Amino acid sequence: MSERKYLHIDLSTHAVREEIMSGEQIAKAGRYFIAKTLVEMGVAGCDPLSPENPLIFSAGPFAGTNWSNANRTSVGCKSPLTGGIKEANAGGSFGLAMGHLHIAGFTLLNASPDWVVIHLRKDGSIAFETAEPYLGKANFECAKLLHEKYGKKVSLAICSSVGEYHGLLAGIAFSDTDARPSRLAARGGVGAVMGVKKVKAIVADLDKMPSFNDRKKVLQGVKQYGQLIKSDEAINMYRDYGTAAMADYTNLIGGLPVNNFTSGRSVDTSKEVMKMGGDFIRAQNLARGGETAHACMPGCMIECSNVYVNKDGKEIVSPVEYETLGLMGTNCGLTDPDDLALLNFHANDLGIDTIETGAMMGVLLDAGLAPFGDVKFLLSVLDEIRHGTEQGRLWAQGTARVGEHYKVHRTPVVKKQGISAYDPRVIEVTGITMMVTAQGADHTAGNAPKYDCEGKSLDELVGVSMDTQVLCAATDSLGLCLFGRSVTNVQLEMVVDAINGALGTSFDVEFFKALGRETLRLEDAFNHAAGFSVEDDELPGFFYEEGLFPTNRTARFHAAEVNAAVKAWWERQAA
Repeated sequence: MSERKYLHIDLSTHAVREEIMSGEQIAKAGRYFIAKTLVEMGVAGCDPLSPENPLIFSAGPFAGTNWSNANRTSVGCKSPLTGGIKEANAGGSFGLAMGHLHIAGFTLLNASPDWVVIHLRKDGSIAFETAEPYLGKANFECAKLLHEKYGKKVSLAICSSVGEYHGLLAGIAFSDTDARPSRLAARGGVGAVMGVKKVKAIVADLDKMPSFNDRKKVLQGVKQYGQLIKSDEAINMYRDYGTAAMADYTNLIGGLPVNNFTSGRSVDTSKEVMKMGGDFIRAQNLARGGETAHACMPGCMIECSNVYVNKDGKEIVSPVEYETLGLMGTNCGLTDPDDLALLNFHANDLGIDTIETGAMMGVLLDAGLAPFGDVKFLLSVLDEIRHGTEQGRLWAQGTARVGEHYKVHRTPVVKKQGISAYDPRVIEVTGITMMVTAQGADHTAGNAPKYDCEGKSLDELVGVSMDTQVLCAATDSLGLCLFGRSVTNVQLEMVVDAINGALGTSFDVEFFKALGRETLRLEDAFNHAAGFSVEDDELPGFFYEEGLFPTNRTARFHAAEVNAAVKAWWERQAA
């Protein structure tokens, strides 16, 4: 039977305790494992910016292989942004490296007395080395210096300079396939927790595919799943146009955040070109010599990322994605993707969540600090955050706290986390997910942006949301990327069979959805213990009060009735 190590790392003494995992323990990873561990540790009542808040890294059962989109890394803790549970996951090569090292995951406990770099070596040893040369460095300079010391055949997890001063915008940056530190476990302030622990970076050696119970069956699964990915029409769209294509759609239906959620449409496409969308960006990037398809994870065949270049063919940033286009772009009044790409690069260099940062900047503009579309001001905001000025540190605390400071009525948050780029007045299923998920206003917990919501009953919309949340929670618990769900969700038997082959388990097909449901239950239990109530699920008042152009729709459902419908959904599951 396949075995993996789990590392319990006490940073206060630099002591490491190894636990051997096998079978079901390896399979039930990621978001599930994080929720289960945090509940069992009883940390719901702790100060999230204290050393007592554990920081958990977990990789899925196929980590270390070239199974398409199966090398994501989950990071979890009590969120200092929301005060609830948080699992943030990212692509890149770090999950691959964990698999190569036969590591299922590790927990960072307590805090180091001095700033350290942790080196996970392919010989099985672990080194704690001074982080002094890297402190205060932004991500790209830090990565360059780390590669100079540790070589090229490593993957990095970096706490940015913003994480160092506990800015709640901070995520944890992982290396992409070209060694850019640009794949972020971004949401919820997980980078601030890494900063509290005084871990500047984790360096993981890349080596070779780990052993499995039935290697041949795993490789067959890799091949079969890859063929399905290649032939799937929805996934081909991601490969051709990237996630930016979603902006064309949300703009068309009037659900795109524009000027701090005061409009749902950036341009009338019958009269002018939608530059902040996938069609225009693809054509322009091709003409300039950029890459329109790029894999963030080794072996991924979805290739939904891109390498965005300027008019001279020089790289500005990789990638430009929909959420960033929506929140840092149209939400802040931008109309030119070149401006957005520049902001995006600086955000990646700072290792900050572009959703939370964009929502926060929209609030600053709504507060009157500058007109919407003022790129110079937006760059100055990032510069203040970079230098950790008094003003920059305030802004680095995120949308809810900035909105409260400037007394802005239109502050788009749920559970103090910035709403993703789907206006809940129009894209109602995703809005319901962002209301009720324990993760805060996180669309990835259960996104259904193309579901026709108009005139549908609350019970129907809640049913779609909860069914989607179950599938997404399971996917996040197996180290899989959500963008493969048009294949994964209809090939559950194949996926579960491959897990059984890899780990020597004997799960039936119900394992997948059961894993998702149990993850949701554990997350709700954590937030209940942390003091959350139904009132924390309410959308901000302006969504109910202000009709959204061009549909003039307002939010229809309040937290109490949504929660009642969710409770009824759970009762139906138990029947």
